Amino acid sequence: MDVLSSEDRHKNMSHIRSKDTKPEKQIRSALFRAGFRYRICDKRYPGKPDLIFPRYFAVIFINGCFWHAHENCQYFVFPKSNQEFWKKKVYTQQRT
Repeated sequence: MDVLSSEDRHKNMSHIRSKDTKPEKQIRSALFRAGFRYRICDKRYPGKPDLIFPRYFAVIFINGCFWHAHENCQYFVFPKSNQEFWKKKVYTQQRT
């Protein structure tokens, strides 16, 4: 049972961003300091990678703990609602 109303849930979910996350900013900062230049979230590339290095013909995808479901990871938790859906989705993502 969801404890939030649909309006509150919508508000919460609308604040979860797919780019400029903390891990992404940390990696971008370190790469920039090391002299690498890149593009960010370019829609022209398949899968819309987080970092694109045109000079090296390389891309980087930065995924958080939720999609990786690392074993013994302190940050990974399955959502409490619709767990069967999320287990299937997360474990399917790991294989691809």
